[in-house]
Amino acid sequence: MTLVIGPDDPADPEWAEAASLPEVSALVRAGRTVLVTLPEDETEAIAAAAAYAWAGAGVFRTSHSLSSHAVSSHAVNSHPVRQALDMTEALLGRRPPALTRRGLA
Repeated sequence: MTLVIGPDDPADPEWAEAASLPEVSALVRAGRTVLVTLPEDETEAIAAAAAYAWAGAGVFRTSHSLSSHAVSSHAVNSHPVRQALDMTEALLGRRPPALTRRGLA
């Protein structure tokens, strides 16, 4: 499960903060829940969120407005960072895709 939090939301003392992909990977291998702070630019934030999620990060701090205080991966939300995280989790097999279609020719 991934969690998206705002800039003023408190961090759990159990979370380890990381600033690079190798650091995220190392902390995840050590069994830690990893918090990453996403860039200010929305396009960069979306790309970084997907990359960090692929590496195993579980908590994402963003400065972009969220439709609710904290948004779990099971909440319905159209926030682009949330969508990128949900897509990455689906690609990794951690959750079902939001929409599936079977193409028969």
